[in-house]
Amino acid sequence: MNIVNRRLVTLMGWGALALGGCAAAPGELDGTVAEDAEAICEDVCPAGVPASLAPAADQTMKGMYNAVGVQIYMCTTTATSSTPAWTFIAPQANLLKDNGELVGTHFIGPTWQGNDGSSVVGVKAAGATVDPTALPWLLLTAKSHATDAGFFDDVSSIQRLSTVGGNAPATGCDATTLGTLAQVPYSAEYVFYKTKAKGKVTQCSGS
Repeated sequence: MNIVNRRLVTLMGWGALALGGCAAAPGELDGTVAEDAEAICEDVCPAGVPASLAPAADQTMKGMYNAVGVQIYMCTTTATSSTPAWTFIAPQANLLKDNGELVGTHFIGPTWQGNDGSSVVGVKAAGATVDPTALPWLLLTAKSHATDAGFFDDVSSIQRLSTVGGNAPATGCDATTLGTLAQVPYSAEYVFYKTKAKGKVTQCSGS
């Protein structure tokens, strides 16, 4: 198990990450950001991935990155409520390979951008609260891409899994702190998919 995943396991109190649903043998992966396709199949898919977060049937796993950073919130009122509350603004995280190598960033959009210049902007398709102390797990679909070629240029869907932390603060937002920013540490695994026209697909899918 990689170092970042081991940290996630420790923080969440899990004994181990388990295969959550790989729909094809590791050798059938089309491409990956890790050296070992079998390790991806075992480490990326945690146990208990909700069925609602499964990508479309023609989506196959392209690879994954670990994310370590913060979720940014602002204390503000809204058009529908005059009561101050923490409002989500954006993520800000580093994207890491299993060996800790920095390969990109994750920021407002939500956008994932690689050091190769490629990027993808996603839109939420589904969410599920797996651990109430951490951010929900998500399924997102690609909304747009940068013109630069690279890892993200054909990503068609994204899963956010194995989240730790990141929820809005429970206190500290009132009329005296309007405009205050809070940066809440979080970590997650982002699993990236691309469309496959035929053949078997590999997914982190629920049961």
